[in-house]
Amino acid sequence: MNPVHTLLRQSIDYAGLFPPAGLGMSAAVDNYLRYQTGPEAWALGRFIVPASRLVEFQEAAGGGSSQRTGRQPWQLSALVGPDLAGDLDQIAGFQRRQAASAPGMTVDTIEAKADGVSAIRETMRSVPGQLQVYFELPIEQDPIDLIATVARVGARAKVRTGGVTHQAFPSAIILARFIHACVRAKVPFKATAGLHHALRAEYRLTYEEDSETGVMFGFLNLFLATALARNGMVEGDTRRILEESSPAAFRVDDAAISWRDQRFDRDALGRARESMVSFGSCSFTEPIDELQSLHWLEPKVHQA
Repeated sequence: MNPVHTLLRQSIDYAGLFPPAGLGMSAAVDNYLRYQTGPEAWALGRFIVPASRLVEFQEAAGGGSSQRTGRQPWQLSALVGPDLAGDLDQIAGFQRRQAASAPGMTVDTIEAKADGVSAIRETMRSVPGQLQVYFELPIEQDPIDLIATVARVGARAKVRTGGVTHQAFPSAIILARFIHACVRAKVPFKATAGLHHALRAEYRLTYEEDSETGVMFGFLNLFLATALARNGMVEGDTRRILEESSPAAFRVDDAAISWRDQRFDRDALGRARESMVSFGSCSFTEPIDELQSLHWLEPKVHQA
């Protein structure tokens, strides 16, 4: 098996509703169904939807009928906001309706923002135990205390790695510090925003033709940086791989993925995935297409 499969299996959380794609609900649902039944479905993670739009999602998905959503179960991650009680009510209502009509579709994860220890604890007191919680944390200041609290309450962390403005992108130093803090605290995490591309480079910030450009992180850089941290490397090495932009510095063979003199076999990649669980992307096809164009992933033909 190609080691890229080990690294990316069920890792791309589809966020087509969000910028820069910003699709309507029906288009995003249609895309997810197509990806779920396509040849690269092995890489597809959860469908990301705001809790406040779950009714709209349910209508677009045809109530979860198998004709509309396919035979595979749909796992959803719901984003909750300041009105946590209202959002949890929306999730509970969705779960009740789905249990009665289409039990294969469920919200099993929520994502919430937290800017302090008290916010993390307060949220966890309200969330039902069956939901996995990811806390999006601010990382400009050292997040070690926040990550320690996330560990104590049994939750997971989330980091924002970009956006549609230059200011939305953290530095590699700050991102490396976050990764190492999560690894040391044994807190699994996900990343989101600005991760459409496999490798770090300068890309357009939006899909508009006149869009400004900016340097974005690559999801492959991020996964392998996590693998380095799991192997006990120092933050400086992690920062360097986050900043690596040369395709020639990476190599993929049947047994491993390598960066310069560092080689990550399937066991190392599997350990990295224990820490970095997934990444959110408003495009599912771009990450796959780039890996194929680099000849690190073999294109597959959809079988009708």
